[in-house]
Amino acid sequence: MDIPSVKDPYSCEICYKLFAHTCDLEKHMLAHSRRELHTCHICKTSFTQRSSLLGHSRIHTGEKPHVCHICNKSFIRKYSLHVHLRIHTGEKPHVCDICNKSYVQKYDLQVHRRIHLGEKPHVCDICNKPFRRRRNLMAHMCIHTGRNLHICETCNKSFIRRYDLKMHMRIHTGEKPYVCNVCYRSFTRPHHLMNHLRIHTGEKPHVCSTCSKAFSRKQDLMAHPCKRETS
Repeated sequence: MDIPSVKDPYSCEICYKLFAHTCDLEKHMLAHSRRELHTCHICKTSFTQRSSLLGHSRIHTGEKPHVCHICNKSFIRKYSLHVHLRIHTGEKPHVCDICNKSYVQKYDLQVHRRIHLGEKPHVCDICNKPFRRRRNLMAHMCIHTGRNLHICETCNKSFIRRYDLKMHMRIHTGEKPYVCNVCYRSFTRPHHLMNHLRIHTGEKPHVCSTCSKAFSRKQDLMAHPCKRETS
């Protein structure tokens, strides 16, 4: 094997970093070229980091090693568990700098900001109706195709979104995975738990713009006399 002279090392043509061996330079160049080394043997998706491939492979194996110690729900990725725990703690670290509304996930804040900015980037290519969320566009497309994709095997009720079917199935199973860590009351949906937690925290984020009366739930604000009179 040829050993390069110290006086004439191998140099990266992009950032000019020096290397003693060609193999080291080739590994370094991956950072610039974004070539993908680690490939899934099932679906052939490639990743630059082995850890990313490991996380991806769990989609195929069904492995979910990260388990919530409160409700026992399991996740493929540690970060997903970290975000899920906020449902139990009530933490909403992502705050809108315009209206101060807060969210569990950064993505939800980004979508919320589109209300203020008037952005609707997801557009139906049939009727040109725009949407803030891609999932809302996908649900809308079923109007054109006439397809209700997800059907309950118990009562045959059909749903456009898989998530809605999943929530519906809890009517039949009685599952209530979202548990209050204060009084241990359980709920079928995460936002029901979030509304309930405000009983304990005293939080009332929904404020009447006319009389400034505050409410813990949006539906209570909408039923408020001032709101009805102005609508």
